[in-house]
Amino acid sequence: MPPESGTDRGNPPEKRVSHPQRALQKATDKKRANLIADIVGHPAGAPTVEELAYMNPSLSEDSIRRHLATLVEVGVVEVHSLPEGKRLREFPYKFYALTEDARTLFDRNNLFPEGAWQRQYAAVEKTARIREVQEMPRPDAIE
Repeated sequence: MPPESGTDRGNPPEKRVSHPQRALQKATDKKRANLIADIVGHPAGAPTVEELAYMNPSLSEDSIRRHLATLVEVGVVEVHSLPEGKRLREFPYKFYALTEDARTLFDRNNLFPEGAWQRQYAAVEKTARIREVQEMPRPDAIE
C-alpha cells in the first residue's frame, strides 16, 4: 500500500509529515518555533514540558501543551512516555521529540540546525531541578 503523502520511510501515519507546507506554517509560528528550537537543542533531543516552560518563561505549561499538540497533529513532534514501571515519583514521564520526517523537512529548508541550537540551549544557566529533569532517563525509543 503506498504512503498517503509526504515522506514515508516506514513511519506510521501519525508520525509522518503528511502536509509539508502546513507543517512548516505551524512550525514557524514564533512561539512554536521557540519550542522546536529547544527540542532540537536539548541534550537528549526530548525535553519535558517542565524543561520547555523553564526555557520559555513567557508561556504557561498549558500553552506549551497546546502548541505541542498542534505540532504533534501536523507530524512535527512525537510524544514518548516512560512505561509505568519506570516512572519516577515527582518527575515528568512524557517527552517531546522531533519526528524523523520533520528533521528531514527542516534540513531541506535550512531550519533549526542542531549544532547552533544545542550550543544555545547549553549556554542557558539551569536550576538544580531543571538539571535533574534534564539528566533523568528517557524512554528507550528516543535514547
